Amino acid sequence: MHAYSLLATFAQTAGLLYFVGMFLAVAVYAFWPSNRTRFDAAARMPLSED
Repeated sequence: MHAYSLLATFAQTAGLLYFVGMFLAVAVYAFWPSNRTRFDAAARMPLSED
């Protein structure tokens, strides 16, 4: 039973680190200065007429 708890702990820790890393990557992408114009244009898109 010791091997199961060791593998479960490893999987939980690896999953947590994976999701924290993905969150940080998305946050860095969203707040990167060169993406500001792209996001501003996307925010104004619903208000523009065709």
